[in-house]
Amino acid sequence: MENIEQDTDITLEHSTEVEKDIQENLNHYYHDRQEIEYRLMDLDREMDLESYLQIESSALSIAGTILALTVNKKWLVLPLISSVLQLSNISKKWNKPVRLLSNKLGLRTRAEIEKEKYALKAIRGDFKYLLDVPNAVWNAVNK
Repeated sequence: MENIEQDTDITLEHSTEVEKDIQENLNHYYHDRQEIEYRLMDLDREMDLESYLQIESSALSIAGTILALTVNKKWLVLPLISSVLQLSNISKKWNKPVRLLSNKLGLRTRAEIEKEKYALKAIRGDFKYLLDVPNAVWNAVNK
């Protein structure tokens, strides 16, 4: 019986910690399907990296503008830095510092969250055309 369970577990073939965590979650919920609905609700509430960066950027821009108007114009550097960071993240040319920040904050991208959601839905049986094996599910959401 143990060999059958090992065959249905997802193989950890991806290198990032986020992907390994997702695969471990899928293995857990494959063997405990009653909890999938609760995990899906948690994923719906999870803040993604993009939203966090937008909130932080807006806060820095507002704070910098208010301080520039009331204290000193040098505070305009905050909205400038905020805008540069947002543009660099959008252009994906300077993504490595943003990825390091996300790892430190424990945030995932919206795409990573959606991958886990769709894989859980497939395990639950929402997509009848997919095989009911986590490896097939993981491969399907990564295409």
